[in-house]
Amino acid sequence: MRVLIVDDEAPARERLMQLVGDIDGYEVAGEAGNGNEAVEFTARDRPDIVLLDIRMPGLDGIETAHHLNQVEDPPAIVFTTAYDEYAIDAFEARAIGYVLKPVRRSRLEAALKQASRLARSTLAEVASTPGVQSQRQHVCARAADRLTLIPIEDINYFRADQKYVAVHHKGGESLIDESLKSLEQEFEQFVRIHRSALVAVDKIERLEKTSDGKQRVVIRECSQDEDDALIISRRHVAEVRRRLKGG
Repeated sequence: MRVLIVDDEAPARERLMQLVGDIDGYEVAGEAGNGNEAVEFTARDRPDIVLLDIRMPGLDGIETAHHLNQVEDPPAIVFTTAYDEYAIDAFEARAIGYVLKPVRRSRLEAALKQASRLARSTLAEVASTPGVQSQRQHVCARAADRLTLIPIEDINYFRADQKYVAVHHKGGESLIDESLKSLEQEFEQFVRIHRSALVAVDKIERLEKTSDGKQRVVIRECSQDEDDALIISRRHVAEVRRRLKGG
């Protein structure tokens, strides 16, 4: 079984690499110093198990786990941390195991064996409902074998696009496999303007009338072609105006 080790502290990674190397049936697939590197490595090299530190700067372990669960044939995730109060969040992120630091070989070996017993189909089923409660700082777009993390602060709006959702952001447009309803519930900084679109409130420059008398959202630094899609349905006009006033 190939194991990816993720920790922002080099001594901790070295310790885990040594422990994994001493356990029969497991090999170190690689190491990552942060969540972004872990997501990129997993999408590219498909490790079987990820040993994942929870408390890391930037993309923390809980959010990283959420994004790892988006990979096709996701890895089993075993959290490692010095802070046992993270246990509930860890299992909401569908971790297979949870090991407290300082990591003991016996506990690590037990967690690895537990992860190894799960079939890929079981992991995929578990990953389909990640259940992370804290608000993410990114959404994850998948294209072929590549995962792209899009910062929430860079997103102008989400728009339903057949069975996917199109994310219009500072870097362009990406597709994600999430529902508008779940995005609306998670990200309060977005407002629904019609059945098929959510717009970042702080990206709205103004509202204006179209030639046929409808209300349209105008996004800062967004091309006119994109703006044409952002017509506000009548039932949502009052709420959009209220949110723009800070209500």
